[in-house]
Amino acid sequence: MTEYGRGPGSEPWHPDDPLYGDGGWGGQQAAQQAQQSYGGQPQYHPQQPQQQYGDWGTGEQHGYGDQSYPQYDEYGQQYAPQQPQHQQPQHQQHQAPQQHQQPQYDQNGWPTGSYPQDPYAQQPAPYGGEQSDYYGAPEAYPPPEPPGRRRPEPEREPEPGTDWDPGPDQGEHAFFAGGDDEDGRDGEPDDRRGRGERRGGGDRRGGGKEKKRRSGLACLVVVAVFGGGLAGVSYFGYQFYQDRFGSAPDFAGSGNGEQVTVTIPKGSGGYAIGQVLKKMGVVKSVDAFVAAQAANPDGKNIQDGVYTLQKEMSAASAVELMLSPKSRDNLIIAEGKRNAAVYELIDARLEVEKGTTAKVAETRWKTLGLPDWAVNHPNVKDPLEGFLFPSSYAVAKGQKPEDVLRQMVARATEKYESLDFETKAKSLGLEGPWELVTVASLVQAEGKTHDDFRKMSEVIYNRLKPTNTETYQLLQFDSTFNYLKGESNIDIAESEIKSNKDPYNTYTNKGLPPGPIGNPGDDAVKAALNPTSDGWIYFVATDGVNKTEFARTHDEFLKLKDKFNAR
Repeated sequence: MTEYGRGPGSEPWHPDDPLYGDGGWGGQQAAQQAQQSYGGQPQYHPQQPQQQYGDWGTGEQHGYGDQSYPQYDEYGQQYAPQQPQHQQPQHQQHQAPQQHQQPQYDQNGWPTGSYPQDPYAQQPAPYGGEQSDYYGAPEAYPPPEPPGRRRPEPEREPEPGTDWDPGPDQGEHAFFAGGDDEDGRDGEPDDRRGRGERRGGGDRRGGGKEKKRRSGLACLVVVAVFGGGLAGVSYFGYQFYQDRFGSAPDFAGSGNGEQVTVTIPKGSGGYAIGQVLKKMGVVKSVDAFVAAQAANPDGKNIQDGVYTLQKEMSAASAVELMLSPKSRDNLIIAEGKRNAAVYELIDARLEVEKGTTAKVAETRWKTLGLPDWAVNHPNVKDPLEGFLFPSSYAVAKGQKPEDVLRQMVARATEKYESLDFETKAKSLGLEGPWELVTVASLVQAEGKTHDDFRKMSEVIYNRLKPTNTETYQLLQFDSTFNYLKGESNIDIAESEIKSNKDPYNTYTNKGLPPGPIGNPGDDAVKAALNPTSDGWIYFVATDGVNKTEFARTHDEFLKLKDKFNAR
């Protein structure tokens, strides 16, 4: 027989079989027989005697006495009982389906109609109410039923627990149970084990305390692992939030009282300044300083140089102090200052012996970065004059004088080259950029205010012209005479001036002096490049200090001179 309980032969099922009257199998077989009979040839099968059951087609049952039951054909249709006909030919048994309408089947061969009820379901069972198990296997699974007759399987009631500590058979993982799977069947339900094992279960539970200790240790390990992971995730999550959305770390207050000298390089922006301050311990973070600088309206005015600050300052306090003159510890070179005075300032800042920087300038000037057009000029008192550009420089104790000088020369050279001195000098009637620097130094020395610079520049160019019939190319500047004397005297005796033949004396020598007489600032340099064109050729500082008046003729000059003498 097949797994569904019926073979291809003619042996019928007993009516008490669970699938008796199943339209699926009977109908399917009948449909096959009906399709085969369409060819016009009936099929015959040998009749086999039945020992336990009556004839399937006639509905007889000899094992249950002569009781009379309603009879059903293979399609579940009731018909009148017939007398036993054991010798009836097989082909007569297949005439009944032809009297009924052919049933409909789905694509899997199952009938789509209703199914007949078991005619024996309501009859009292013989032999004391028990029905025979025709399959005989105590643990056999019931045969499958067609989809139309299947019913949901009843849920199994959970087995009652026998102890407070659930073992692996109650769903606890072996890792927490601490068991060893002695016979490889610890996970097998109790009802699958022998009765001896169930009776001896108490012995197996005798080690319960050891299991509990193992379970507790495992739980502690898991808690430690998950707790450590949670702590790590929380820490890095907090750091991520602070980096993206939180405020930058910052100190509070205006410092801890410990002063520190900070040098800010030239061209440093907010982040570069913040990095220097953080490295020196002034601010706590670069981002805090950048934010404070952006929040301050004057924050962009912070320049390079040396600052005296305090450690552990809030970023806002650091920005405010750096904008204040109190914090500036730079060496500031004023406009028009002569090199001799600059050398003294450098000596004082570096705390070296007086005259050290001047000696370095005299002996090493060729190694300090002068441009090619600024060297090898005759009668020059100081080759570096005009190249220690007025500005603010980061100079602190410990530096070398030559390093400070080289920084200043580089600043001046950069300024002159940016203004294209070489080209502009020729357009102004000068022999080269060296003379243009000299003119700028004269404008700076003779002009009292920035408003005077362009007029003073025109006076110089007009007096240098060969067509000048007023002074005949003599500049006649007191500033040049004072330079050669190393003085700043405005009252110079005429006899002294006319008796001195030094090349820097513009009273006795035509044209420009051999070189610059000071270090011109930015305004004086620009005025030398762009003089006025009003015909000015004379000037007098009528008040002797800040007021300079200009004249076009000698007569006007004499009137201004009388005004100066009457002050």
